[in-house]
Amino acid sequence: MEEEEEARALLPGGSPAAPAPLPALCDPRRLAHRLLVLLLMCFLGFGSYFCYDNPAALQIQVKQDMQVSTTQFMLLYAWYSWPNVVLCFLGGFLIDRVFGIRWGTIIFSCFVCVGQVIFALGGIFNAFWLMEFGRFVFGVGGESLAVAQNTYAVSWFKGKELNLVFGLQLSMARVGSTVNMNLMGWLYSRMEAALGSAGHSTLGATLLLGGVTCVLSLACALVLAYLDRRAERLLHREQGRTGEVIRLTDVKDFSLPLWLIFLVCVCYYVAIFPFIGLGKVFFIEKFGFSSQAASAINSIVYVISAPMSPVFGLLVDKTGRNIVWVLCAVAATLAAHVMLALTLWNPWIAMSLLGVSYSLLACALWPMVAFVVPEHQLGTAYGFMQSIQNLGLAVISILAGVLLDTRGYLFLELFFIACVSVSLLAVVLLYVVNRARGGNLNYSAKRREEMKLSHTE
Repeated sequence: MEEEEEARALLPGGSPAAPAPLPALCDPRRLAHRLLVLLLMCFLGFGSYFCYDNPAALQIQVKQDMQVSTTQFMLLYAWYSWPNVVLCFLGGFLIDRVFGIRWGTIIFSCFVCVGQVIFALGGIFNAFWLMEFGRFVFGVGGESLAVAQNTYAVSWFKGKELNLVFGLQLSMARVGSTVNMNLMGWLYSRMEAALGSAGHSTLGATLLLGGVTCVLSLACALVLAYLDRRAERLLHREQGRTGEVIRLTDVKDFSLPLWLIFLVCVCYYVAIFPFIGLGKVFFIEKFGFSSQAASAINSIVYVISAPMSPVFGLLVDKTGRNIVWVLCAVAATLAAHVMLALTLWNPWIAMSLLGVSYSLLACALWPMVAFVVPEHQLGTAYGFMQSIQNLGLAVISILAGVLLDTRGYLFLELFFIACVSVSLLAVVLLYVVNRARGGNLNYSAKRREEMKLSHTE
């Protein structure tokens, strides 16, 4: 009876005797309530992104305290990526058909929390294998939590607000990464002072304290589940779903432009995330930066991405020409890596350019999948794209560690330049193939709208 009375109070046309309307913050139809939900959605992934780059922020400490090589250190990133070679396919399916969005989000958040705790315990007990296992468990939850976050966004904000919501979520993710890069080194030094000495126990305690952000994200998942269930009951709407059924057989139908998009994606991102994972020591050794300054410059990619992602998303929405924007982004990234490898120019220039190009590419590349794939294959296409991206990151993370141990930073940077060059070549081929086939990847926004109207008529 109480639920029925609450529903009548919130919905128009309730009986005159119904209770007075609840405040706007409690009404799922009102903007204030939706903004509260958006805030929770943004913080839902904060802990995952904060802890993902804990190794990068503590690269020196991890190698010294755990007495591991760079190759072993990069396994901490590889073990995160390995489970997602498979789980990127299955995340949407598990949310749709097994757990539901609410339980799925809570379960994946728990994986993130447990993984971070195991990672920290590996430091406390001086067991690097346990740290690797912790990163594996963390990876099981991390990418699938991002799928759940996107599903919530579609459920609550589908329509004209959705692009802005995705941009804000991406911005908060980058804020989490930025805070990590600039906080964890300082936190380690405070723990060192408190415990009286550096060592694996100090490292483990620092990582455990950083895991508080994952608990914050789990709390957001629990509150979101309550609010979503309440809105479902009051507004009589269905639970949020990805809307896609994973069919592996769809892969055989993928077109050449889609495979080129995959190639651009893999070859581009393997020159970004592994580089950031190793960047702090690079800036210390080549440019003579202090540890704090090196952390700051290593995080500038994320600092720039946070505010620029929504801006570039709007720019690409208004102009179209996705291939041209991707070409500009990849070319700028190539220029940034060349500057870092072959010059002694102030690295703030190259890293700022890298931050801008990274933000632009994400906004222009990922939407292109929807232009070349039928709607019923979108889930499979995006799942496959994320899977091969994680496969590339897992393999290249290990290879980057080996190259750094055996050949040094210059050779590693030349390797990253080669990867971005392959990505640039793939973009050029994509432009040629799209033009030869009369594709719509490089249409202006105006022409796409005209094509959409002509199809509806």
